[in-house]
Amino acid sequence: MRVQIVLFDGVEEQDFIAPVEVLGLAGKMGAALTTTLVSTAKPGTVTCMHGTRVEVPNGWSPPDADVLIVPGGGYNNRTGPGVHRLIADKGFLARLAASKALPVGICTGVMVLSAAGLTRGRPATTHAGAKADLAAQGATLVNARVVDDGTLITGGGITSGLEVALWLVERFIGANQAQRVETVLEYERRGSVWRSS
Repeated sequence: MRVQIVLFDGVEEQDFIAPVEVLGLAGKMGAALTTTLVSTAKPGTVTCMHGTRVEVPNGWSPPDADVLIVPGGGYNNRTGPGVHRLIADKGFLARLAASKALPVGICTGVMVLSAAGLTRGRPATTHAGAKADLAAQGATLVNARVVDDGTLITGGGITSGLEVALWLVERFIGANQAQRVETVLEYERRGSVWRSS
């Protein structure tokens, strides 16, 4: 499984580093997955919400991803760095809407998926501060930590990246592998995973 995580100026550190940690650990423990940090355009350095600078070695290449994780950040700052710049990038949104990769939104990264039309009429969740906006844009709001609608996965809140990534390991690799990762992290998942029937 090839996972790409989109980074951008203003990204919330915890939103993306939790999946990096969980998926990286699963890979080191033998799971057949790779995780790559990608930018929306060309390689370069991004400055995260709290000032962390991250070198992003690759631009996003939709054909090279089975799963695309879009973290959030900066939702309350409509003119600064963060998700609103992605939401305003119509070219990126068109590529996102056309991608065959499984879209996974974490926290307010879900609002980027919403802007691309991927959540309309579908069960989804996001950060508590953006839930009303998500519902107003046509999603069916579900108050769960992780919402898996089969071909769309969303997570609510900044730390939900842990649960989302552990759910990805469980869903695609297996429950035993997810439990092994939890044990090494000394972390117990919280909240619920809502799945479509």
